[in-house]
Amino acid sequence: MVTPNDFRTGMIVIFENKLYKVVEFQHVKPGKGGAFVRARLKDVREGFVLDRTFRHHETMEEVHVEEKPSQFLYKEGSNFLFMDKETYDQVSFSEKQVGDQKKFLKEGMEVLVVYYTEKTDRAGTLVPLSIEMPNFVELKVVESPPGVKGDTVALALKEVTLENGYRISVPLFIKEGDVLKINTANGEYVERV
Repeated sequence: MVTPNDFRTGMIVIFENKLYKVVEFQHVKPGKGGAFVRARLKDVREGFVLDRTFRHHETMEEVHVEEKPSQFLYKEGSNFLFMDKETYDQVSFSEKQVGDQKKFLKEGMEVLVVYYTEKTDRAGTLVPLSIEMPNFVELKVVESPPGVKGDTVALALKEVTLENGYRISVPLFIKEGDVLKINTANGEYVERV
């Protein structure tokens, strides 16, 4: 059992019979009254975010997770199929579970699939929970309008289409065929590779 004082970013806890990932938290010590923890928790199955204030004495169960290197195979309908690189077992995630990360997926890409052990009567069963993207991905530009000369007075940007269909704003000098490094945390262009 853990208390809000034990929170770490990325920790997964059971709160109100649901699994939540600690996205961010802040310890608050007001002038009057007792200290508390203000936290933002993300439901790992549904994807919604919950802002909550906890007192120091509240307890919840920490869930231990296991990350396995996996390969994104393909999208079938609204499901995304991944394969464990060691056992070749395949696991499917819905579009809702993958969320905004779908913008950065391309076939053959390596990700981490996060599993937790669900306790049953006798033993634990590994249940796929979520995917963790690498911090940066490299994607090829497939469509790029020409940059307009004279637009370079300020930071001029144009929108291009990447190989997976994602559209992103980039500097004017980027052209079709360039490979770009993209930050998966904020979805922004980092550099040309």
